[in-house]
Amino acid sequence: MRHTARTFVTIAAMAMATAMLAQPYRSQLTSHEQQVEDLISKMTLEEKIAMLHGKNMFSSEGIPRLGIADMEYADGPFGIREEMEPHSWNSLHLTTDSATFFPTGSALAATWSTEWAHAYGLGMGREARLRGKDMILGPAINIQRIPTGGRTYEYLSEDPLLSGFLSVAYTLGAQQTGTAVCLKHYALNNQEDYRGFVDVHISDRAMHEMYLRPFEMAVREGDAWGVMAAYNKVDGRWCSENERLLTTILRQQWGFPGMVISDWGGVHSTVDAVTAGMNVEMPGSRFMGQALLDSVKAGKVSESVINQRVREILRVRLTVPPIAKEEANRRPTGNPEEMAIALEVARRSIVLLKNDQLLPIDLKRTKRILVVGENAVTKMALGGVGAGVKTNREITPLEGLQALVGNQAKITYVPGYKSFTRELRAKRQEPQQPADKQLLAEAVKAAKRADLVIFFAGDNREVETEGSDRKCITLPSGQDELAAALAKANKHMVTVVVSGGPVDVSTVSEASGALLASWFNGSMGGQALAEVLLGNISPSGKLPMTWPKKLEDVPAYATGSYPQTLDNNDQGDIFVGLQQNRSNDRRQQLVAHYAEEGLVGYRWYDDKQVAPAYPFGFGLSYARFQYSDLTVTPTVDGVEVRFVLTNTSAMDAEEVAQVYVSRPHSRIARPVKELKGFQRVALKAGERKTVTIPVRRSDLCHWDEAAQTWMLEPGALHISVGGSSDNLPLGGDTEI
Repeated sequence: MRHTARTFVTIAAMAMATAMLAQPYRSQLTSHEQQVEDLISKMTLEEKIAMLHGKNMFSSEGIPRLGIADMEYADGPFGIREEMEPHSWNSLHLTTDSATFFPTGSALAATWSTEWAHAYGLGMGREARLRGKDMILGPAINIQRIPTGGRTYEYLSEDPLLSGFLSVAYTLGAQQTGTAVCLKHYALNNQEDYRGFVDVHISDRAMHEMYLRPFEMAVREGDAWGVMAAYNKVDGRWCSENERLLTTILRQQWGFPGMVISDWGGVHSTVDAVTAGMNVEMPGSRFMGQALLDSVKAGKVSESVINQRVREILRVRLTVPPIAKEEANRRPTGNPEEMAIALEVARRSIVLLKNDQLLPIDLKRTKRILVVGENAVTKMALGGVGAGVKTNREITPLEGLQALVGNQAKITYVPGYKSFTRELRAKRQEPQQPADKQLLAEAVKAAKRADLVIFFAGDNREVETEGSDRKCITLPSGQDELAAALAKANKHMVTVVVSGGPVDVSTVSEASGALLASWFNGSMGGQALAEVLLGNISPSGKLPMTWPKKLEDVPAYATGSYPQTLDNNDQGDIFVGLQQNRSNDRRQQLVAHYAEEGLVGYRWYDDKQVAPAYPFGFGLSYARFQYSDLTVTPTVDGVEVRFVLTNTSAMDAEEVAQVYVSRPHSRIARPVKELKGFQRVALKAGERKTVTIPVRRSDLCHWDEAAQTWMLEPGALHISVGGSSDNLPLGGDTEI
């Protein structure tokens, strides 16, 4: 009897969860259906086809006689790109197209703040409108599978829940302004090397739970209006013609009514692409122009399919008010309101990794500060391949320090090393080079005379770039050698790592009394960093990805599934080839077996009991926080986690409280623990707050491959609460 009752409860709970997740959301896009149908009925076949491919480098065709404006696209996810010539990658060199450089994706994720992700989206959307843009090519929300990924700096996190919540907030913020988002890159575009022809193989469960979940959340909870198909293949089919991804999952399972555009040059067919669910080929018309028209006339593609693709575009077009071309770029962007958002995000993103009483800097004792490293003066808005931002303002770390320190101390700067440049990349040199002996000697000499050395290490936008992955995580330009020499010259050294993703900090950590990660942190990043260094604010960022001790510990490397090798290593990147007018055809195919399945990031380190350099969710503070009084209560919607958080220090600060869930008696394979909730909490000195974090029933489900839906397994839950994935002082148990 007990077994029967238990079975009944299991089936009922699963049915409830499935029904909840299967409910179609009401998209704003479907509020114009009659107008859409009227417009389609008035179009010629040629006009319909004209809407299904690029018109210019960043626009696709409207129908002027019917009052349908062109669609204007804004590249990319962390700032509105400058205006380009219609059919080239050359700038128009306008004086009105500067924009705010917002902190890049990994910096945004390090805030763990849905509030500031929403504000970030608002700022991006407002600037897009001023520039006459209809759709932002972002947010970029692929899971950070490898720390060496060329676009790790653009992406958010290794965790789907953190990525998902931030993606939803960004989407809601941007679309609140009337600007559509375009979620990218759908799907499993987790490496830059060989992205134009690699074929990803992964189990259905891991794909849904880890890699598709942020996209699903942004579609179903954020009502995202656009999606960009990725370059790669999934299970043997290009993403741009993958019916399972574009129709079965995106449109049927999730109910997405909007439009799918290709990544630039990412379409490989005519009939397969349009029937699978591709709406717009960008930036040209090789497959979805005359070839598509011919295919319809030959009976290979039904006009009803064309109507459906046009219908999906028109839903977006009628929801996003067009900006008249004469109104675009008339008013400036990069305004104080957006700069303020960039500053607030940067402030909350900086992660304090180590502090042996060196920070915050005491200017009463510290009168001679030496700043070492080109990253102290290098601007990160532009560089490498892909999206960048032409901004009127980017405060470098050195400028930020000089402004805040003023005449309270003398600041001296020396370069210390030569940064990796585009010219060196063109010569096929690697960033990892020996230290420059002359610059090293100059820095050591200056360090001996300083009260404090601040060493700016890390990468730049030429080291981390779209189109290629880093070959290692070793610091470039002989920085380790320089750090060791500086430490011998001066025991009081702070190292600031400027990068978009993890680097090997073993040497600089040992050499330094304090260590921070400050990311590619936008127009106001230098001011935010100076405020943290000087103690104007307490650091409160948390790592959105695990920082490994060595690459061999990373799951994709440990399983041998990355990197792949080619017989002919001269097959370049698809996007770079497009820029250089080279063919994007690839003869050889590579397979990326995601052998670690769902054990991405901290899930792998927990399962294999491998210690990272710094764990997921980690970040120190100048303040001290105490967690206490945990209560865990089942609710209709999931589980309510309540606890008390106290700032036991004399400094105002913010803490990111994190909730992890374990399933000790699960009948299916699960990670040791998984992030299921978080909240950023502001506390004044000595303040005590009761914090409530809901764990949603939908986030406790697993993907059932046989039923092809989400299922909730009833049973025991262990709830852990704390300030990082490896520091969870509170624990409680419940059932669901």
